[in-house]
Amino acid sequence: MSVNQQTEVAPATTGLSAVLDLLDRAALAIACVGLVGMAIVQGWQVFARYVLNDSPSWTEPLALLFMSTTMMLGAACGVRAHRHFGFFILVETAKPVVRRVLLAVTSLIATAIGLMMAIWGAKMVSDSWDFPIAGAPFPQGVAYLPLTLGGLLIAIFAVEKLFVPPRQQDPAAPE
Repeated sequence: MSVNQQTEVAPATTGLSAVLDLLDRAALAIACVGLVGMAIVQGWQVFARYVLNDSPSWTEPLALLFMSTTMMLGAACGVRAHRHFGFFILVETAKPVVRRVLLAVTSLIATAIGLMMAIWGAKMVSDSWDFPIAGAPFPQGVAYLPLTLGGLLIAIFAVEKLFVPPRQQDPAAPE
């Protein structure tokens, strides 16, 4: 199954769609790495605490960074796949004209929310960059980078939904 089939986005017909495909795949890969990283860090924390009796202070902030990265980039991929930020039951039961309006409104709402997260996240990054995270060797602003990047991707992918409709899925087609 190709990525386009997996995410139900119309095949890349323009250079912009190809770039967005790459962004989607990269975001998904980074989210997966974040999930694995979070599991490894939490595993180390448990081992260090209960076996070595020496719990490292850096594991909690790093696990939280992995979690927020996974959550925000995964949410952005969900927006692109038409599986996040939607009035799904209402859309499915609506008449085609109303359905198009609801899909557009959903995309506009997701765009606004994504932009708010990106802008306010960037402000939090800049405001807290000079302060260290307690117990970790990186600045507090790093903790807000996933919010900024994820919000920006949500907005970009939501705007794309306004111009590239989801591919109609054939119920008889194998997945």
